[in-house]
Amino acid sequence: MSGFAYELEREQIKKTDIPVFRVGDSLDVHVRIKEGDKERIQVFAGICIARKGGGLRETFTVRRIVEGEGVERIFPLHSPNVAKIEVKRPGVTRRAKLYFLRDRVGKATRIKERVNADYLGKVDQHRSAKAAKAEQPAAEAKTESAEPKAEEKK
Repeated sequence: MSGFAYELEREQIKKTDIPVFRVGDSLDVHVRIKEGDKERIQVFAGICIARKGGGLRETFTVRRIVEGEGVERIFPLHSPNVAKIEVKRPGVTRRAKLYFLRDRVGKATRIKERVNADYLGKVDQHRSAKAAKAEQPAAEAKTESAEPKAEEKK
């Protein structure tokens, strides 16, 4: 990818409001709907069955059952029409794509809940710590690392 395209894509990527979620998690996706001159938010709740792509082109597929009929929607992760994503219940899966759920009905579509769901918090903590390090000026970091070495030599 050329430098210009990379910079353009980087500007348009959402930097906030995207939680850490995996395939198998139950999600509530808040979608902006325009009807005439009015705008409202509608919630699409279901199980994330796939994630594809990367960067600005990343998408995820959410599936739910409505009146006995399966409904799937593919959402661009960085779309301005996706107002918010909430992880309702983290799930345990051993596959990257859960397309096999399309053939199942009723209780067979259940996915185990992830018991150690604190991975969501750990990833957020890791990201915030990483951001704090990046904000620290380079000169300040150099002086901090030089001081302990001088003390060790004495």
